[in-house]
Amino acid sequence: MTRDGERVIELVNELGSRVGNVLSEMVPPAAQVHLLNAQRELITALILIYENRMATAPRATRARRARTSRRTTKRDTKIRID
Repeated sequence: MTRDGERVIELVNELGSRVGNVLSEMVPPAAQVHLLNAQRELITALILIYENRMATAPRATRARRARTSRRTTKRDTKIRID
């Protein structure tokens, strides 16, 4: 995993723990369990989306570069003028 991916995970975990601390006083224990499960699923989904986008970016860039570059032909060479 890249360093950016690790930072995203740390950020989401920190955000989740802060929200959890605030809600722990207002939310009943049974509801807290459901919220923690939903939080885990959300974090997993965000990580998968992030990894999917990071994995497909280089391939798209390569394809774009391949389309824009072309071979030089004899017609493209410069004519020397004396």
